Amino acid sequence: MVLALLSLLVGCVTGLVCAAFRLLLQQADSLRGEFIAWAHQEGLLGLLLVVASAAAATAVAAALVNRISPNAAGSGIPEVEAAINGGEPGKPVRTAIVKFVGGVLAIGSGLALGREGPSVQMGHSIADLMARLFRRGQVDARVLFAAGAGAGLATAFNAPIAGAVFVLEELLRRFDTRTAAAALGASAGAIAVARVFVGVEPDFAVPAQAFPGFATVPVHVALGVIAALAAAAYTRAVMGALAIADQADGIPVAARAALIGGGVGLLGWLAPQWVGGGDALTQQTLLNAGSLSTIGLIFAIRFALGPLSYAAGTPGGLFAPMLVLGAQIGLVFGRLYGQWFPDSASPTAYAVVGLAAFFTAVVRAPLTGICLAVEMTGSVHLLLPMLAACFGAMVVMNLLGIPPIYDLLRERAERKLRSAG
Repeated sequence: MVLALLSLLVGCVTGLVCAAFRLLLQQADSLRGEFIAWAHQEGLLGLLLVVASAAAATAVAAALVNRISPNAAGSGIPEVEAAINGGEPGKPVRTAIVKFVGGVLAIGSGLALGREGPSVQMGHSIADLMARLFRRGQVDARVLFAAGAGAGLATAFNAPIAGAVFVLEELLRRFDTRTAAAALGASAGAIAVARVFVGVEPDFAVPAQAFPGFATVPVHVALGVIAALAAAAYTRAVMGALAIADQADGIPVAARAALIGGGVGLLGWLAPQWVGGGDALTQQTLLNAGSLSTIGLIFAIRFALGPLSYAAGTPGGLFAPMLVLGAQIGLVFGRLYGQWFPDSASPTAYAVVGLAAFFTAVVRAPLTGICLAVEMTGSVHLLLPMLAACFGAMVVMNLLGIPPIYDLLRERAERKLRSAG
């Protein structure tokens, strides 16, 4: 009973903190757009100001991580998994503050990073703090760690079921009723509080999609295969970017981050809507907007920008940028298939399915991916196509022998710890 009540408390506090984080990021996106619009009127001086401000914000975010809380770099999900499995939980208050401030600076400056990573780790930090305050044992503390992390994901995407499923499927990789109850309680508490501030509507406004029929199952399996091939390349791109960053030990962390931030600032000057977490791009894709050539160009840029941003060493997640790429893969597939078979499902339906399939292929968490896609778009009639596409994606990734991205990131963190020791 105590654990259940604590999970609700952890969820409520996490919902409040992560809702504030979401709202600040929205404000930062708005201010960045206004700043770039103003800077365009100032010519070369405006360009320099945009590049310099993005470089400075990214450098400060990376410096906060490097000097105050090194485990706050990146998404934080591997660190949360390590703590749940008995690793050192760290310093919760310090980590949460660095995640919050550094995340606003990095994502607000335009890096292609997601809000869910910082939200997950802030939820874990809040759970860690509560477990210490109420003097819970190690077993209860680990359950709260996972529940708090799930509450963070639930708040980040306004997706309470996905948050609870994420705990069981990715963080714990097992099911027991005690943990499931805590995960559900934390997600419920988080959403109850967060929706007071962020609203109750799904994150993406998608027209109602009709059930495409059982005959389209092979088509959606094929979409899953294509999404998996792209996901394999993306996983290698992320790990390759991090490997290059690890080899650049001679360059100070803040300087490396400033170089990346400056490049993102330049891109933001040229195409402001292409930088940042990518929610606007995902929404545009789900509405079947843009020519194939434009979608292809944005996909190529974002495919490179995501790994580059992650290598900056600032707080920020991988989920939100992946949603853009997955939706674009599905949209292009749907349009091309629709040219050959005009009576097929709408391109928007394929975009929703592609979103779930690409996420599943990279993270290897199909239930979380499907729940996210359904809750974020309201597309309940696309469950069968999502299942088919995620099946295809899982099979291909297993055949290719590419581990889930968070397993790779955790192994990298462990190697760095061993080399440092």
